[in-house]
Amino acid sequence: MKIHFIAIGGSAMHNLALALNQKGYQITGSDDIIYEPSKSRLEKVGLCPPDFGWFPDKITTDIDAVILGMHAKPDNPELAKAKELGLKIYSYPEFIFEQSKYKTRVVIGGSHGKTTITSMILHVLHYHDREVDYMVGAQLEGFDTMVKLTEENDFIVLEGDEYLSSPIDRRPKFHLYQPNIALLSGIAWDHINVFPTFENYVEQFKIFVDSIVEGGSITYNEEDAEVVNVVEASENQIRKIPYNTPEFTVADGVTYLETPEGEMPIEVFGRHNLNNLAGAKWICQHMGVDEDDFFEAISSFKGASKRLDKLAENGNSVIYKDFAHAPSKVGATLTAVREQYPTRKVIACLELHTYSSLNATFLKEYRNTLDNADVAVVFFSPEAVKIKQLEEVSAAQIEEAFNRKDLIVFTNPEEFQTYLFNLNLNNTALLLMSSGNYGGLNFEKVKELI
Repeated sequence: MKIHFIAIGGSAMHNLALALNQKGYQITGSDDIIYEPSKSRLEKVGLCPPDFGWFPDKITTDIDAVILGMHAKPDNPELAKAKELGLKIYSYPEFIFEQSKYKTRVVIGGSHGKTTITSMILHVLHYHDREVDYMVGAQLEGFDTMVKLTEENDFIVLEGDEYLSSPIDRRPKFHLYQPNIALLSGIAWDHINVFPTFENYVEQFKIFVDSIVEGGSITYNEEDAEVVNVVEASENQIRKIPYNTPEFTVADGVTYLETPEGEMPIEVFGRHNLNNLAGAKWICQHMGVDEDDFFEAISSFKGASKRLDKLAENGNSVIYKDFAHAPSKVGATLTAVREQYPTRKVIACLELHTYSSLNATFLKEYRNTLDNADVAVVFFSPEAVKIKQLEEVSAAQIEEAFNRKDLIVFTNPEEFQTYLFNLNLNNTALLLMSSGNYGGLNFEKVKELI
């Protein structure tokens, strides 16, 4: 098959391109800009466009399918040419479903935890040499790509993102997968640029649960009231299997999981990660991995990429970087660090970087999320607020939103970096939370703080 990617450089899109290339498909693509590491990874296999931009002449009648990425605009000239020629146009999730419609589809959904749970499942299966197809939103240790598609594998494990499918398909991605086996980890309002009310956001998860094929199953976090409401209200003829956080203890900075064979030390920590682990265990059991084999494998799981990534550590200090940006993720990640290091000073630095987090109305969702920090710092760029065409946000508004009078707020990247590099980190856990880079922070230099 000959496949053309419009916006091939995206994190998900370039991984799909690599997977299809590995499968033997003929791949072409375009993009107006491609960042690292996508650029190098595409160049390595000869898939990086020689010139950046949109070229309608690339769209020809011998193309079997066009895959349209979210980065493209609805008026993209290549898209217009594909429509004119009557070519088959897929969104990313539509094409994933097309490739997996004869497989058992395992879909992990939720506002938070889905990348970690999917990563845990794939780690366990990989540990026991069980081959499956997959699509996950983070680069995993031991895996070459974030997407794998074959003809022969019976299962495909999919991270079920609730964001939009494409510029011309406004359905959430996870509505298109029709899972046989599904998991729902949590519901906390996000993506307010697309889902302007909490009710509208929750509705997407109701549709997800109802999209599970008849006779399938939903494994769900019974500690999340909204999840319970959504699952129990569904009239879909499926099995409903609840899970909750297993028993664990923390001693000397190590988390021990209670198992039928006794306490077992694990690499990940935090109540939310232990909750994720419980959900992953159920899914692995549905896929034929028994409990003992799951525990044996999960003990070596070090965490998903960008999730509580340990940058540096010495005898009494540690620095973590985490992708957390939504309120529920910020609160859970900070609580995990506090529980893991109860006797250390915890300094939490959060960058407000996304559209939702910089929205003056949405800011109140962050109330008390930084309470577990001894020192709480928030960085945001007024320039980013302007670029996103949002109302101006003041430092006073930020302080009020977090409900913390001693909150330290920075809007200048140089001032934030001066503050950071002059910290005394003796007996401290420093947590840097952001989906951005604090206006150009050198994280290699951060490692040298301890």
